[in-house]
Amino acid sequence: MHGSRLLVSATSLLMVFSVGLLFSGCAKHSDFVDIREELRAVVKTQDQEQKRLEGLTRRVQTLEAVKEKDADPLRQRLDDLAARLTKLESRMARLEESPGSGTPSLSSKVEPPPATDLGKSIKPTKPSPTPETSPLLPGVPGLSPTSAFNLAYNDYLNGRYDMAVIGFQRFVKDFPTASLVPNAYYWLGESYYNLKDYVRAIQAYEQVVTEHPGSEKVPAALYKIGLSASETGDTGKAKKYLKRVLEEFAMSEEAKLAKNRLAELR
Repeated sequence: MHGSRLLVSATSLLMVFSVGLLFSGCAKHSDFVDIREELRAVVKTQDQEQKRLEGLTRRVQTLEAVKEKDADPLRQRLDDLAARLTKLESRMARLEESPGSGTPSLSSKVEPPPATDLGKSIKPTKPSPTPETSPLLPGVPGLSPTSAFNLAYNDYLNGRYDMAVIGFQRFVKDFPTASLVPNAYYWLGESYYNLKDYVRAIQAYEQVVTEHPGSEKVPAALYKIGLSASETGDTGKAKKYLKRVLEEFAMSEEAKLAKNRLAELR
């Protein structure tokens, strides 16, 4: 359209100029030829610019169409993910609020494995991941007991025993009635054991034995008290707790380990 307007303008100028030459009486054939050539050049240039403008317009329209086409599926995926996350959070909240119902509690799904001696056949395995896992530190408002426990336990699994000690200590302080408290004391003892702080390890294991006698961690805690006592040189105490494992939990995996360790101490 711009090219057409310029063409009309150029043509009009040519006519005016030609009429002026006629009236002035000084028009020559060569003048008309020059003017016509100049007009053709102008028209040709305007045609090229017009085509270039039309090409750019088509490219912009194509890009806008592609952008709009790609944006719709992405927006839909984001909406779907947000809806799924909301449903998961709601489900987790219901599970944690009803520990006495027939539905397994969230903590039971991520409870760590039984105890183990260092270098022995039984090794701790990483608890099942849950949607509750959070990058926040234990004690931060809104952090669930399961998430707080998992943070400390992951530090233990990755060999960050100092951080694990802090995490488990904070857990038992912030969630004293949580079902994972016996586990937290046991893994606190394991963290101290790996740091070779056997006195504090014994204290943590004893919390499991004395404060939570019904916990499945008791045989493991008794066994590790025996190992820790042996490391401090208290052979008498070590034998006492290793024998308790044999007497009270004869069918446990820890009983087999305790029997072998007792044989070494004699």
